Amino acid sequence: MLLLSRLPKLLRSLLLAVLLPVPVLHAADTPRQTIVKAILTADDNQKRELITSLVGQGDEAIRELFTAWRQDNLYVYTAPDGTKIPVELSGDKDASGALTATRVDTGEPLKDAAGQPLHLVAAKQAAVEHDARLRLAMKNVVDLLDLGSPLLAKRLRAIQTIGAAQKPDKLPALLARSALETDSKAKAALREAIAVIELADPSDDVKLKGLTELRDLHASASYDLIKTARAKGEADAKPAIVKAADTALAAIDQHKSVVNFFGTLFRGLSAGSILLVVALGLAITFGLMGVINMAHGEMITVGAYATYITQKVFGEGMQFTLPFVKIAVHLPGLHLTGWAYQLYFVAAIPIGFLSAALVGIALERSVIRFLYRRPLESLLATWGVSLILQQLFKLTFGSNNVNVDSPVYLSSNWTVYDVTFDWNRVFVIGFAVVIVFGVWLALTKTPLGLLIRCVMQNRTMASCMGVRTERVNMLTFGLGSGLAGLAGVFVTQLGTVGPSMGQEYIVDSFMTVVVGGVGSIFGTVVSALGIGMADQSLQQILLNPVMGKILVLVAIILFLQWRPTGLFAAKSRSLD
Repeated sequence: MLLLSRLPKLLRSLLLAVLLPVPVLHAADTPRQTIVKAILTADDNQKRELITSLVGQGDEAIRELFTAWRQDNLYVYTAPDGTKIPVELSGDKDASGALTATRVDTGEPLKDAAGQPLHLVAAKQAAVEHDARLRLAMKNVVDLLDLGSPLLAKRLRAIQTIGAAQKPDKLPALLARSALETDSKAKAALREAIAVIELADPSDDVKLKGLTELRDLHASASYDLIKTARAKGEADAKPAIVKAADTALAAIDQHKSVVNFFGTLFRGLSAGSILLVVALGLAITFGLMGVINMAHGEMITVGAYATYITQKVFGEGMQFTLPFVKIAVHLPGLHLTGWAYQLYFVAAIPIGFLSAALVGIALERSVIRFLYRRPLESLLATWGVSLILQQLFKLTFGSNNVNVDSPVYLSSNWTVYDVTFDWNRVFVIGFAVVIVFGVWLALTKTPLGLLIRCVMQNRTMASCMGVRTERVNMLTFGLGSGLAGLAGVFVTQLGTVGPSMGQEYIVDSFMTVVVGGVGSIFGTVVSALGIGMADQSLQQILLNPVMGKILVLVAIILFLQWRPTGLFAAKSRSLD
């Protein structure tokens, strides 16, 4: 209470208002009713106290009514029985010059005795006046309005804005809100905002307290303000301030290094997981089957567009034109909402896999089966197929990229020690682990896997033993293409979908398979994660994505010069 008594009267009122967001004297009043009392009271001091009592309440009606008050849109209407009713006049004037009247106390239209809406002429009503001190009180309330918002994002934005302004008169409200706040993020933001305001205090002890708090918080957003405080301390020959600022800056720099390290590691894992799923499909078609499929990237695009179509079908539907025949096709939408609509991504996972697998099977049946053991011809043929598919995508969906919205359950993130873990990237990493385990089970623990391995090791002997090699080839190629389609489903969560998006992964995926060891699933896993993390790390260090990719490519070339068979060369008793 002694501290409160030393504060200026206005600050003391603000502090008490925040500590008790609904004042005891007006415990039953809503913000609208409090504003009505302020309008009708004749005492200016009481008017300001009533306005100030609204500090800390998050009702948006306060902002709207104060704006109308400052813009001279509030009037006092005297009813036939003598009752004075504050109203807001708005809208377009009618033939008599009257405006729509809305009651301030309820926000509903003003009505006459018969229940019909009243229209009032502004010149015939008593205007609600205001002066500079009243406008200042209203501004203080509005500036702190979002501190009491039920929405965390609004509270955080208000706290950061107030702190960045470094106005000491806002400090009591922040201190009071800090005592009431329950969310950990908002509490940390309040501590930082309070410390930042303390940097502007004339007292060295208060400045040192603020610098110590910012040091403990590792407040990266306040880095420039700390540097400003340091420069001022140096100019004023205050070594204690300079030393404390240097300590805070060093702590923030160290914290940034740790955050960047783990953030880069996480992004590398997610990028490597996408590359892994793409490369797993290529490890089957190229590593096991020996087919150089340059159209593998287009299987990614098939999966991505399948996800886009699935989202549209779950929503309002879509229309596109079939290429060459110029026939418009309309896919009706299910018009789902809420969680039913958000499940489109769950449905898109098997749809993306099956779509790419079917395209892969069609490619194998129409082109690839005639080119086994002819690597150069298969490379040229699939490159041509790649160009054709890209053109088909452009003619069907347009040349511009399209967006796939992230479902709500993949749109947020976790923040641990200031390292942000996006849920969509966590999902990609987790699902990549599931896919790797599933592929391993399929190749080692199922009859199809046994047939795939025996056909790939010795096609002639397998045929002599009665294995239908053509069917195995078809299913194997479909499996590899389907895995690329799954990668396309995941890519939609990290970027846009376009006709040429698959080309961004084709070179990296071939390099991944070769570095890991042709035909080695485990080698593909190690190589994909290593290349993904190396790429992200170099981009972070060099701040140049192109140069980072170039250095990764040079490193791969040098590695293959030293170890042409890759990390884990597949062992076989066959020389073919």
